[in-house]
Amino acid sequence: MDNVKKLSVLALSIAAALPMMASADVMISEYVEGSSNNKAIELYNTGDASVDLAGYKLVRFKDGAETSLDLVALDGQAIASKSVKVITHPSATITLGAGVDSMTGNLYFNGGDAVALLKDGVIVDVIGTIPTPDGWGYDKTFQRNDDVTAAKTVFDAAQWTELAKDTFSGLGVRSGEFVGGEVEPVEPYACIGDVTAIYDIQGDGQYSPLTSSSYPYESADAVIVKGVVTARLDKKKGFFIQEVVGDGSAATSDGIFVSLGAVAPAEIVPGKLVCLEGKVKENYKQTEIVGNPDNLAITGDAELPAVVALVINDGETLADALERHEGMKIKLDSGSEMKVTSPYGYDGYGNTMSLSHKAPLFKATQVHAAGTEEAAAIASANAKNKLVIETGLSAPNGHIAYFPTFNAETGYMRIGDQLNNIEGMVNYSYNAYRLYATNEIVAGDFIRENDRAGAPEIATKGDIRVASFNVLNLFTSDSDIGGPLNATCEDQADADASRGCGRGAHSLDEYLLQRTKIVNALKEMDADIVGLMEIENNGFSESSSIQYLLNSINAELPAIDAYKFIEIADADKYQGEFVGSDAIMVGILYRPNKVKPAGDAFVIATPEQHAAEGVATRGEGDDVETSPSYNKYQRHSLAQTFQIHDEKLTIVVNHLKSKGSGCLEDWLEFSESKDPADLQGKCNEFRVSAAKAIGDSLKDVEGDLLVIGDLNAYGMEDPVRVLTDYDAATSTRDVVTASWTTLNGETYEQEGSVIEKGYGLINLNTQAHGAETYSYSYGGELGNLDHALGNASAAARLVDIQDWHINSVESGLFEYSGKYTGDLVKSENVYSSSDHDPVIVALNYPAPVDPVEPVEPEKEDDDGGSLGFLGLAMLSLFGLRRRIR
Repeated sequence: MDNVKKLSVLALSIAAALPMMASADVMISEYVEGSSNNKAIELYNTGDASVDLAGYKLVRFKDGAETSLDLVALDGQAIASKSVKVITHPSATITLGAGVDSMTGNLYFNGGDAVALLKDGVIVDVIGTIPTPDGWGYDKTFQRNDDVTAAKTVFDAAQWTELAKDTFSGLGVRSGEFVGGEVEPVEPYACIGDVTAIYDIQGDGQYSPLTSSSYPYESADAVIVKGVVTARLDKKKGFFIQEVVGDGSAATSDGIFVSLGAVAPAEIVPGKLVCLEGKVKENYKQTEIVGNPDNLAITGDAELPAVVALVINDGETLADALERHEGMKIKLDSGSEMKVTSPYGYDGYGNTMSLSHKAPLFKATQVHAAGTEEAAAIASANAKNKLVIETGLSAPNGHIAYFPTFNAETGYMRIGDQLNNIEGMVNYSYNAYRLYATNEIVAGDFIRENDRAGAPEIATKGDIRVASFNVLNLFTSDSDIGGPLNATCEDQADADASRGCGRGAHSLDEYLLQRTKIVNALKEMDADIVGLMEIENNGFSESSSIQYLLNSINAELPAIDAYKFIEIADADKYQGEFVGSDAIMVGILYRPNKVKPAGDAFVIATPEQHAAEGVATRGEGDDVETSPSYNKYQRHSLAQTFQIHDEKLTIVVNHLKSKGSGCLEDWLEFSESKDPADLQGKCNEFRVSAAKAIGDSLKDVEGDLLVIGDLNAYGMEDPVRVLTDYDAATSTRDVVTASWTTLNGETYEQEGSVIEKGYGLINLNTQAHGAETYSYSYGGELGNLDHALGNASAAARLVDIQDWHINSVESGLFEYSGKYTGDLVKSENVYSSSDHDPVIVALNYPAPVDPVEPVEPEKEDDDGGSLGFLGLAMLSLFGLRRRIR
C-alpha cells in the first residue's frame, strides 16, 4: 500500500513560511509525463558544494488530493555542485546521454498529480498546484526557466516552459539540450540466414510449436523473420508485422507481435518491410518475438495486407477464432455478431470496453446454483467469449481515442449493442484477448437492440407499484453541501476528505447533478412505494440526505402525488439519530394518497462477525497459519406495513454485505486475496447469516409481504435461495452461515450452521421472466443483485415486474462524479443515475366495490302501442345474435 504522508494545504503554507536552509540548493528543474511509462524528474543543485540527498524524497498529490503519496526516497544518493540528477520510471524508454547522473524510481504520477521534493518531511520545491487540476500535466514536458536559481514551495507557472509530449532532449543538462558523450557507431543489421515464416511460428494451436512447454516458454534459438509492419503499439513497446503473402490457411495466423522492450524507432511505421531476429516467446499466452533494435532492419516498402473480417465458425469459441488471428489486423462487421457486454469504463486495469459473441454474458450464479456443473460450464464459456477493446493511444480522462464523439446524450454505447466497423490488432494480455483499435468509430456503428426509451413500460400498470432503487451513495455531509454527519464520521474534516466517511459527492455541483438524475428517474418510475439503498445515514433532519431527496422530488410533483418518508421510532435509532451504525442506510418513500402506514416501522438487525485473531487455522504441518482478526458489519433492514384498501402489504428493504472485502470464511478457503471458487464473491456465508436473520424475523408477518433491495447476491446464490426455495434434501452442497457472529450485541452463532430449508418466498422476477434477468453488470457479466421476493399472496397479485435498464447497461463515465472524466459533459437525464437498475413491481389491489341492491322494475300496462318487457328482450336477443354471426 502507498505510504501516505499527511501534507495539507495548511502544511504547505507553513512550509512556505519556513526559512530556506541549505536544502533549498536542490530544486526540480524538469518534469516529463509522456507516453506509457515515459516519466522523469530532473533535480538540479544550484549550490557550490555537493549535496547529500539523505532525507530527501519525491512525493505526488494524486488526482487533486491534498494528501501526498511517496514516490522515490533519495537516501544514499548525492548530487554534485551545479549538476543535475535524472530520475526515470523503471520501464521508461528514455535514452539519456552518456555521463548523465541518473537513477530509476517509482515515478507513478500522472497528468493530474503535483510532484514535490521533500527534505525531512518539509516541502522544498513543487511542480503543480495543490490540489492539482485534472489533466494539468498530461502528456507534457515542463522545463524550469534558465533564470530560476532557487526552489519554491508554492508552484509558480511563470517559472516553467511547457514543451511537447515525449520531449526528452533537455534531460541531463540544466539548460538547452544535452550535448555530451559520443556514441559509438553501430553496424546496421545484415539480416543474413534462413527465414522462418510467421505462420510456422504461430502454428495452429494456442502455443507456438517452437517454444518450450516450461519456463522460460521460449524457443531454444533465435529465428529470422520478415514481414510488413501493420501497426505500432508503443504502449506495449513493440509493433506488429504480417506476412506479405500468407499460407492461405484459416487455422494459422499470418501476423505476430514484436516486443522490443522499448518504443520502436520512429522509422518503424505501417507499410515498411522489416527483417528482424529474436527468440519466440509465449508471454502469458501471447505468442511474440522478443526483438532487439540492434537486430532490426528496414528493407523496403509494401502494400498493407487486406483487413480480415472476423468470423466465428460453428463449433469454435470466440477465443478459438481470435487465436487464429493473433497478431493480425481484423475488422468486426455484421457477420461477426459482436455485442457489447461491458460498456466503456474502468475494468481494474484501465478504461476499456468489452464485447462477446452473439449476446452479452450472464453471471453463472444468476442462472444456476453455485457449485453445480452447469454454473461451472457457464463460467468457463464466458471466459472464452470476451474481447476487450483497447487503444495504444493516450487520451485525456473522459475521452475515447477510437470513439471521439463519445458523449452522454447521443454518442453512447449500451450493453447488447452490436458493434460494427471497428478495426484493430489482435493481442493477448491480462488473461484476455484484446483488440487494439486502429481506426475511429461513430455512434452509428453501434447497432441498438435495446436502445434508450422513455418511461418504463410498467409505470402505467397495476393498482400499486413498488420500486427498489440503489441510489449510489447519495451523500450530503460534505461541507460544500451542508448536511449533517453520518454515523461513521469523526468530524467535518472526515466528511470532507476524499477517502473519509463521505462516500458520495464532494461538491455541491456534483451532488445537485446526482440528485437531479435520481429525481428524474423517480418521476418516470411513478412508484407508490420506493425502497432506497445507499442513501447517507445522517438522520432525518431538515438537511438530511433523505429529506433533501424528498424535498427535491416533491417539488417536481403535484401535491396529490407527493411522497413522505418512513422514520423509525427514536428508541430504534442508533445513538438516537441513525438507522444502524453504517455510513449508508436503507429508506422508504411512500405516497400517502395511495398507501397508509399501518403501525410503526420496525428495524431488522443483521448479524455482525467478530472473530478475534487466532480463532481459526488453515494449512497442515509446518504450513499451519492462524487467522487474523475480522470485524464485519452489514446494514440493518427496514420494514413497514402499509394499508391498501382493506389489505395489508409489508415492505422490507435490505442491503446486505458487499462481495468486495473478505470474511473469516474466505481466509479459511485461501480466498482473502482472490475471488472464491464457488463464484459467489467474498462474505457469502455472512450474507447467508443475514438472510437467516431476516427470514426468522418475518415468519409471523400477516398479509402480503415483499422483501426488496440490494442483496448483493445473484439470483441463484445462497442468500437468495435461503430466502426462497432452498431445500437441503435436493441440494448438491451445504449452504452454511458464518461463524463468530453476533446479533444485537449478543452471540448469534459462534459456529456456522447448515441451512436445511428456505423461507419459502418467491422470486417474482424469475416467476415472471425466468432466470436471465439483470439489474447490475460487473466484469462484463449481467445479473440481479436487486430483488423483489414475495410471499404466496403477494406473488398472486403480481401484474408485472421490470428491471428498468437505465444504469447497468450504460457507461459509468456518465455518472455524476467528475473525478476521472475530465471535461466530459454530463447530462441530467436518467441514464447512469446509479450503477444499479431500479426494480419495479406492479401489483393488483383493486378498490372494493360496494354491493348494489337490485331494483324491481315497475310494471306497465301493455296497451299494444309499444313493446312490452318480453318484446324488448326478444329484440335484444335477436340483435345480439345478428352481431355475433
